[in-house]
Amino acid sequence: MRYVVVGAGAVGGTIGGRLHQSGADVLLVARGEHAAVMRRDGLRLVRPGADDVLAVAVETEVARLRLAPDDVVLLAVKSQDTPGVLADLVRAGLAPDQPVVCAQNGVSNELLALRVTSRVHGVRVWLPASSPRPGVVVAQGAPMSGNLDLGRFPSGTDATSEAVAADLERSGFVARPDPDVMRWKRGKLLANLGNGVEALCGPEADASDLLAAAREEARRCFAAAGLDWPSREEEVARRGDQVELVDLPDWPRGGGSTWQSVTKGATSTEVDHLNGEVVLLGRLHDVPTPVNAAVQALVHDLVRRGGRPGDVTVDDVRRSAQTLRKL
Repeated sequence: MRYVVVGAGAVGGTIGGRLHQSGADVLLVARGEHAAVMRRDGLRLVRPGADDVLAVAVETEVARLRLAPDDVVLLAVKSQDTPGVLADLVRAGLAPDQPVVCAQNGVSNELLALRVTSRVHGVRVWLPASSPRPGVVVAQGAPMSGNLDLGRFPSGTDATSEAVAADLERSGFVARPDPDVMRWKRGKLLANLGNGVEALCGPEADASDLLAAAREEARRCFAAAGLDWPSREEEVARRGDQVELVDLPDWPRGGGSTWQSVTKGATSTEVDHLNGEVVLLGRLHDVPTPVNAAVQALVHDLVRRGGRPGDVTVDDVRRSAQTLRKL
């Protein structure tokens, strides 16, 4: 079984690198200078107590892949890039029953993948990592690199779930097959609602009231839609002390995935699939979501004008949410 990791950035690079270290057959798919450096020098994977250079196979274009029937495609691109990647995978010969594993934030990717293959797996990703420069991935989780529970979408598990979970466990992750993985992914979505605020206001901003309000809006939307989610206590108990974020002095951590995108000058972010997912549910079920809508709109504006984290204050977000409450 070969793992074709599409999107070998922070998350994909950590997963692919650790699978490679455990002896799995891995092909990384990446773009630009990051791909060029990995092809030339290897993937440098830094983690607590280790700094390794890995000679992993790298491809630069999804459409040029030659997929084999027993390949497992592991998607680790940002959610906004999923539709284009899936179209390229179809052009590359993705079979209608090819396993596609969505190791991504949000809860929208699995439904998109199910349009092109019948065997879709969701992964609840809890994996602190960054890619500070081309060719380098820094994974800060210890003693295990991350928590990657997975299961079939929309529900259930199968032999692929079992095999992938076992490979991930051997590679240094906490992973188990879970028949209700989307419930856990909704719990992770609640945590990720702070990503947009962090991208707007910076990691040091005191936005606890906004985060609490955004998450409460999401819970109301989940309830209105008849969707379940784990409690904070369940999340903490599942992760336990197996995945702790360790500071690496030579590789200081900035912020989360959306902060990283904005800092690098990306022209798009995953905000539509995080805060925007709550806004969508609110519109479908008549639940007001002014805080999430404000964050979504302000992130769009920040990216459109080429702004940076910290350009928007917490008060700016509060005022925008207050305006939307009145509409």
